[in-house]
Amino acid sequence: MRNSLLNLNLELGTEKMRALNFFFIFLICLALVFFSIENTEPVAIQVIQGVQVKAPLCVELIVATGLGATLAWLFSLWSRMQRTLASRQQLRQVREKEQRIQELEQNLERYKAEVEAKQPLLESAEPISLEIAAIEDTTAEITAT
Repeated sequence: MRNSLLNLNLELGTEKMRALNFFFIFLICLALVFFSIENTEPVAIQVIQGVQVKAPLCVELIVATGLGATLAWLFSLWSRMQRTLASRQQLRQVREKEQRIQELEQNLERYKAEVEAKQPLLESAEPISLEIAAIEDTTAEITAT
């Protein structure tokens, strides 16, 4: 339930951001239109040495704004592609680690089964090792005297 509330909150936040972005873009375009209406006289822009473009200022401003918006859009696509590639790589690493964890858990279960299978052998070997230690103690006492 907590995850669904979090997702709902994120979706609402995204919708608010889209509305806010639309509002700002609308204001910029409206300001550009009003500015263009007032500035219709032709001006010359030197693109490179020896190349000049003569056009009304409003057309040049609209072209410049369009180029800027296109470049911003291309940059956002590039950023999104990089984030997607990074998240895919992280997802692949998580899957590899989960697979390694599963392998280790299987090994652990197998080792536990082996130890439990050998436990009776270890318990039966303990009295024999005590008898050997007692014999060694006795022999050490005899050789010492």
